[in-house]
Amino acid sequence: MVEIAHGLELSKVDFIWVVSVLMLPWLAHGHISPFLELAKKLTTRNIHIYFCTTPINLGPIKQQLSKKYSLSIEFVELHLPSLPELPPHYHTTNGLPPHLMPALKKAMDMASPNITSILKQLKPDLVIYDFLQILTPSLAQSQNIPAVEFVVMSATMTSFFMHLANNPGVEYPSPEIYLQDYEVGKFTDDSDDGDRILECFHQSSEIVLVKTFREIEAKYIDYLSVLAKKKIVPVGPLVQDPVEEDEKKEIIEWLNDKEPSSAVFVSFGSEFFLSKEEMQEIAYGLELSMVPFIWVVRFPRGEKVNLQMALPKEVAKVIRKVLVEKTPKRKAKELKENIENKGDEEIDVVVQDLLRLCSKSKE
Repeated sequence: MVEIAHGLELSKVDFIWVVSVLMLPWLAHGHISPFLELAKKLTTRNIHIYFCTTPINLGPIKQQLSKKYSLSIEFVELHLPSLPELPPHYHTTNGLPPHLMPALKKAMDMASPNITSILKQLKPDLVIYDFLQILTPSLAQSQNIPAVEFVVMSATMTSFFMHLANNPGVEYPSPEIYLQDYEVGKFTDDSDDGDRILECFHQSSEIVLVKTFREIEAKYIDYLSVLAKKKIVPVGPLVQDPVEEDEKKEIIEWLNDKEPSSAVFVSFGSEFFLSKEEMQEIAYGLELSMVPFIWVVRFPRGEKVNLQMALPKEVAKVIRKVLVEKTPKRKAKELKENIENKGDEEIDVVVQDLLRLCSKSKE
């Protein structure tokens, strides 16, 4: 804890409590990005952030982060143990071959001594951790540091899968959301990850942060709170600052030439790689739909294959640009501003809850 004094007379000195928070996202861009956006929001409320991840993940973040955050967000390298099948460039899910995912999770667990050293050195007031990190909350709490989980998935899906784990065979309260029988099998086969996710919820100190807001997911937030037996605190949508990149400009120009709600976006996240057969089936489905689409395709690092090789020649297509109209751009800007204002309201509540936990741990 750092206290900063303001004022000329000692009898009238005001003290500001500068809280330090250590943030430990899972090693995937889809998790690191919302953690970083939350970090930015927290710094505007007099909170100092230690942002901790592996060196391979820190490189791109350091290049993208605005200089205005250089004093309020400090980067901390997390070194994973060296495993023969997992060299340092694989200490991330970006391009990680699927068969090495268990090794990455194992390495993260084996990094517990390094996390303990970081906690002892930095002495943060609070830790914000991600799912799957089953050991992190207990490491923090052993040093009397409260640890709070931040869930970057929707409250809807989180509550659905928690319901499935806690109440097998019982219909989810919103029957329009369900799994086919073969999908249930895939979920139950990965029981180890399911247990870890539930345990991370259980170990979170009193509250769980979720990337959402009540206007969209109120009933799912409330049901998740019932299942988790903890207060669920929405942090808002965490809209990223716009980045000017030629590649993104081309996509925006292409989208602005399409009718509203006419295009399909296809993406399976940074940790999932489709087989050639799965890609072909999705490609045929998109072709049959006869709608414009943007498909984010990823291949594991080191795999010598590209889109043209993976897809049938008659299905592979190229997306090109066209004109941006001013009206859609203005409406998009207004919507973004409204979302950001709502997000600021959510962050105020988040900070109140985090400060309460920090104060409680100092008693």
